[in-house]
Amino acid sequence: MNNKIVSTAAFFGMTSIVLGAFGAHGLKQVLTIDQLTTFETGVKYQMYHALFLLFLSLNTHLSDKVKKTILIVTIIGVILFSGSIYLLATDSLNAFNFKVIGFVTPIGGLFLIVAWCIVLVKFLQKRL
Repeated sequence: MNNKIVSTAAFFGMTSIVLGAFGAHGLKQVLTIDQLTTFETGVKYQMYHALFLLFLSLNTHLSDKVKKTILIVTIIGVILFSGSIYLLATDSLNAFNFKVIGFVTPIGGLFLIVAWCIVLVKFLQKRL
């Protein structure tokens, strides 16, 4: 399980760096400051959750079943939250109106909150 978690964390970390560089250099000339800031928010949250997954992989207090649940919830959250932010921030660059999928951003955020909540609940259960 830890190999899957580390692989996912590495992929999220790597792609967040690539997307951050692309945003800072490739999109700088074609997006507004607000759009770039929005894009950067997606990059930050993707990296935060790459680091979160690394923490998860190193944790010895959680079972593999719980880790798998957290991994799945985090993957869904990052894809929905950061992915939708990337699309919304670059909406002006294409013909498709990505604003119609804007409702998935808070759903992705909820998945990320749930992943952290699972960690909190499992640690509180161990402490009681």
